[in-house]
Parts: sequence; C-alpha cells; structure tokens
Amino acid sequence: MAKNVLIFTLITLFYLLFWPVPIDPISWKAPSDKGFVGDFKENNRLSALEFIVLPDTHGPEGLAFLDDEIYAATREGWIIRFNEKTGGQIKWINTEGSPLGLVFDASNNLLIADAEKGLLKVTPGGVITVLTRSVDGTDIDYADDLDVTADGKIYFSDASTKFGAQMGGTYAASLLDTMEHGGHGRLLVYDPEDQSTKTLMENLNFANGVATDANSEFVLVNETGSYRIHKYWLKGDKQGTSEIIIDNLPGFPDNVVRGADGRFWVGLVSPRNKLLDDLSEFPFIRQIFQRFPAFLRPKAENYSHIFAMTGDGEIITSLQDPKGEHHTNTGALETEEWLYISSLHAENLARISWDQLNIDGEL
Repeated sequence: MAKNVLIFTLITLFYLLFWPVPIDPISWKAPSDKGFVGDFKENNRLSALEFIVLPDTHGPEGLAFLDDEIYAATREGWIIRFNEKTGGQIKWINTEGSPLGLVFDASNNLLIADAEKGLLKVTPGGVITVLTRSVDGTDIDYADDLDVTADGKIYFSDASTKFGAQMGGTYAASLLDTMEHGGHGRLLVYDPEDQSTKTLMENLNFANGVATDANSEFVLVNETGSYRIHKYWLKGDKQGTSEIIIDNLPGFPDNVVRGADGRFWVGLVSPRNKLLDDLSEFPFIRQIFQRFPAFLRPKAENYSHIFAMTGDGEIITSLQDPKGEHHTNTGALETEEWLYISSLHAENLARISWDQLNIDGEL
C-alpha cells in the first residue's frame, strides 16, 4: 500500500512539474488591485436590466445598430437581428466561424472581426467576403474587435498571434494568453483602397476592444491582460504614437464602443483574479497551475460591469451589478432609447432605458 502511494505521489509530482503545457509564462509585476473604489465604487445600477432571450444561441459578444435593428454576434456563429421597435428577431447569416466585433461602414456593409475567419464584410444582401486573413506574412488567427474611420480604413485587433480560436475556442484561448502574458496581441489596419493590411501596435497582452473617435483622430485599443487602455493617434503632432490613457482597471477590459457626446463604453468581462495577480512574478508556478484541472485555474467571475469614459480616459459613469445576473459583459451599445449590454457567455441580450440610467443624473 505504501509503495502504491509513493508511486502515485511521484507520478503526480512529475506531472505537475514536467507535463507539457501550451503556455510559456513571462514574469511581470501586476499593479496592485485597488478594487471597486473611487470612480468604480460598487453599485447595483445594472440590476434593472431588461432581458431579450436569444433562442438556440447565446453569448452576444459584439453589437451593431442599423435602421432600428440590433445586430448581435453569437457563439454559434450567427448574426442575430433584433428589431427594437417590433421585438422581432431573426437569424440572419452564419459566418461558420467565431464572429466577435461588429460595425457598419458608410455603405451599410456589416464588418466583422471573426476569430476564425479573419476580417469579413457582409453586404446588405448577406454576401460574405473575407477582406484580410494575414499581415506581414503571418496569419491573423484571432481577429477580435474593430471600428471604421470616415475614410473607410478598418482598425481591428488581433488578440493573440499564439493562442488562436483553434485552441479550444476563443474563451479558452484568452485564458491561455492571459496566463502566459507573452505580449502576443497587435493592433492592425486594413485599407480597402489598396487592400493592404498593416501592423500599428505590437506586444499587447491580449489586444481586444477597438474604437475610433467621431473625428477619426485616434483609435482606442483595450489590453485585456494588462488591465489598461491605449490611445493610438491617427492625426496631429502625435500621429503614429500611442499612450496609455487608463491603467490598473479593477477588471479585464473587453470591448470598447463609441457612444454619443464623445464618450466610449467599455465592458469589464470579469473582476481581477487575485491568484493571477499574486503569481504574476512567478511564471514557473503559473505553468504548474496550467496543469491543474480547468475548474481550479483562474477564470472569469460572474459580475456585471460596464463603464463610460472620455477619449482621454476620464471616467463618466460606472454601472454594476455584483450579483452578475447578466454576467461577463463585453461592452455596451447606445440607441436613442436604450443602452444594450453585450456578453461573452450570457444566454440573452440585455438592455436598460436611458430614463432608468438618468435617474442619478450621470448621463
């Protein structure tokens, strides 16, 4: 009996120390988590959400709006169209991939960042075209979010050049990239005039949400794995340079979406993970944790949280629901009457009326 226990112990030890894993963690120092204080003081303003059931689909990750209809990208590959006036809902097209970010161009083509297919264009008639799938001789394996400027250029993120959607899906790949913290993300631009794709920023830890300002002067990109947001200048004296406009967020920033009056909405898909922060300077231990069963590794926590900010990173409002009834929020989209909330894993789409939001006079 004692011999069997010894053998089992040795096998377990060997597994935890040497079994191959896909990550090669990098040492870094996570900023001290201040938690939900100051501008992010805990509240329950998202507890008044209204839910829209998405039959046979879930996880409305990215949203876009055109002619009274909300377009939602779901985990099953469908682009759902929900008419906010009639309440009607249809499954429009399926990319046969992993559609994430959505935005309309000036010709009402739906542009899609698809983690499996690359950068896509869908005509109003539903014809799908791949715009780009590579840059600088490398594949784009995790197109994540996007926006388009007045001149038609499409700015989009390649979340990770190492951990693509083929690594067990987009969520599993994001966990691997975050655990490694290897700086595999990048910000890209596609120019429809010459059909070229160029790299603007590299070495981002899971490049995620992308949004341009109304005047096409800059583009924002979320760096999920480092809890911060970058501003890349497209015009002016700072053209071609970037700066961090907000750092040490209390959660993992996902999408960023341009709203009205110069504001941007950001979804925090989950609060920070203490274990992940504590192990930031210990890559070998993070590698050991990667060998643990999935339920023991760091993962997203159900907590509802979106916030609005200016293009300079000044917080306008923070909307939360600690109970996380509509959890893993990826972002928010404004219409005249509603603020729609997107999600990575929720079974439905959520929204809250502007009348409800303006009770406290913040917007």
